[in-house]
Amino acid sequence: MISLSNLSPQKGSKKDRKRVGRGPGSGLGKTSGRGHKGAKSRSGYKSKPGFEGGQMPLQRRLPKRGFNNKFRKEFDIVSLTQLDKFASGQEITTETLIEAGMVKAGRQVKVLANGEITKPVTVKVEKISAQAKELIEKAGGSVTESSVPAE
Repeated sequence: MISLSNLSPQKGSKKDRKRVGRGPGSGLGKTSGRGHKGAKSRSGYKSKPGFEGGQMPLQRRLPKRGFNNKFRKEFDIVSLTQLDKFASGQEITTETLIEAGMVKAGRQVKVLANGEITKPVTVKVEKISAQAKELIEKAGGSVTESSVPAE
């Protein structure tokens, strides 16, 4: 019967640590398994990520493609269906949408005409599609585009 007093590790699971530089009989004497000469044989050797031994690295061999616009504006998208959840006649601003958990703080908002709106609401956001504006006004609401994003 197995108990805590007679437990032993599985056969082959315990290995002695590699003791390098302890003579020729160990098989890891003299150069300690590092071979002869070269950067990897020296102490303090470190390789940069992507280093290929002096060969031109892959990230430099591949052509660069595309363009990243550092002035790009990211918009969080809100649909008319989401705006329909607010009370009738309510003023919906970016802050209101952040409090409702529909958009993240510090992002600009764009309203798109996905779904329908049945209540008259006042919408004040950074951007709105022409179709969404038309549908909100048809429901009796009003739209104002604000140029300054909410922080």
